[in-house]
Amino acid sequence: MSDIQPRRAILAMPEYHPPLGGRDALRLDFNENTHAPSPRVREALSTLSLESFTIYPERGPVEAKVAAHYGLKPEQVLLANGTDEGIHLVTYTFLEEGDECLFATPSFFMYDVNAMAMGAKLVRIQMDDKLEFPYERMLAAITPKTKLIILCSPNNPTGNTITREQIRTIAKAAPHAVILVDEAYFHFFGESIMDDLVRGELDNILMARTFSKAYGLANLRVGAIAGPVKLINHLRKASSPYNVNGIALTAVNASVDDTEYIDWYVAQITEGRERIYKALANMKVPYWQSHANFVLMHIGPRHKEFVDGMRARGVLVRDRSSDPGLDGCVRITIGLEDQITTGIAALRDTLAGMGWTPAEVNKPETQPKETPDYE
Repeated sequence: MSDIQPRRAILAMPEYHPPLGGRDALRLDFNENTHAPSPRVREALSTLSLESFTIYPERGPVEAKVAAHYGLKPEQVLLANGTDEGIHLVTYTFLEEGDECLFATPSFFMYDVNAMAMGAKLVRIQMDDKLEFPYERMLAAITPKTKLIILCSPNNPTGNTITREQIRTIAKAAPHAVILVDEAYFHFFGESIMDDLVRGELDNILMARTFSKAYGLANLRVGAIAGPVKLINHLRKASSPYNVNGIALTAVNASVDDTEYIDWYVAQITEGRERIYKALANMKVPYWQSHANFVLMHIGPRHKEFVDGMRARGVLVRDRSSDPGLDGCVRITIGLEDQITTGIAALRDTLAGMGWTPAEVNKPETQPKETPDYE
């Protein structure tokens, strides 16, 4: 048999295995919308004819609709098959072997995967115990070889944020690099670099948004990359012309302007987040303040037992202990009011059943590290 090998970068890159199977319980694990998309989506999909399935999808009109929603020109927005593909397109377009890709960690694992696939050198800046964005160390890490800087705000899985002024300063400090600002959780935070894109003051910033979170279209896989026309043209050249299917485009077109639904859903998440804070404080479980639709908590060495206990009680949460600096940490997604009630009850019962005490969070991690999970 022939020994055919892929590129060295593919051999070296890590694999990811998202635990997607057996999720027939309350989904407080993947930061998904746990309710439904805008009612306008159902209405729009009901108008699709069978003939429409035979036609190649045309993303241009929907890109123009999304751009108008952002206050941008149509040529400033590229839709992608989820933000995952958007990240891939950015690394594929701008990184060459030996270039440096800079980002803070822990963060979204797909940054590692895509940058390594291009043969880039990953420069990871580890956050401290407070899990705050390492702004000064990030600035100090910029070199002439830095080609891509990824800034995730709010950050997954920590929930911390980066100020607009910090983003602007980093962009000015690295005019030779592309700055990708991942705003997947923007709706739960509210602060954005969108105004900078509208004014066109910085020509090296790209912004990533997703329709998987607040919009509730995770299963249809749609993301958007926005930025200066010159950079978007490069990405468009690298992109497949039919990367977003017609059903997804129809759903995005129907939901993007439904601000009433988004405002309602975000209010649900904001209220639920406060309830989770209060419950964790009452149970004396350490946690970090979040600006996203999830909360990261510190369970300690028995984190896997805790996750299994929650599953046994019908609630899925995510073990984040494999992420650098997050030994013993578990993330819980914020759902609607009744879902939060169920989640809090499961939290209380699981910890009680384990005989868990707050002193456990100071014990050393004893279980082996694993490759970080996707999402």
